[in-house]
Amino acid sequence: MDELRRTIGRNILLLRTNAHLTQAEFASQLHYTDKAISKWERGDSVPDIAVLKQIAELFGVTVDYLLCDHAESEKLPVAEDAAVKRHNHLFIALIAIIGVWFVAVLAFAVVFMVLHVALWQAFVSAVPVSLVVALVFNSVWGKRKMNYLLISLLLWSSLLTLYLLLLSKNLWALFLLGIPGQVCVLLSSHIRRSRR
Repeated sequence: MDELRRTIGRNILLLRTNAHLTQAEFASQLHYTDKAISKWERGDSVPDIAVLKQIAELFGVTVDYLLCDHAESEKLPVAEDAAVKRHNHLFIALIAIIGVWFVAVLAFAVVFMVLHVALWQAFVSAVPVSLVVALVFNSVWGKRKMNYLLISLLLWSSLLTLYLLLLSKNLWALFLLGIPGQVCVLLSSHIRRSRR
């Protein structure tokens, strides 16, 4: 059993370093702590079968690959490098955000050509919508800690957008709503997740 734990640990370490992932980045993708990853790689403990399957899928190998000892000269499987995956995720998210700005420019252009009115509100409204898109993509593919920054930016940009859209009403007190909202974001960032 000790030899199997060490073999699994060596394989996880090899795959993780080959993918240019830190223990923290790898742990974040599996929703574990970097301490758990360190224990696995040292052979002190073994992830359960569901996590082994998740690791295998992440690196494009079989669970059997994780369980077997491999020769030093054996070439690592290259299904889809994790770095390539992260790169693609970033550009997919950027394309979606640019799509939001395309719609804003299109709305501005159409209204200007038809009504001869400069619809600046389209650009102001595009900021919080872009942040919503970024938050969705970051929740799916990114680092959870970044979500708190995106939520804070979304909160304040939404309040600013409302203020600017209702400028004639002089609703400066809207910004007071941001204070308890920001406190909630800060407090929620300190809620700890259970360790598996």
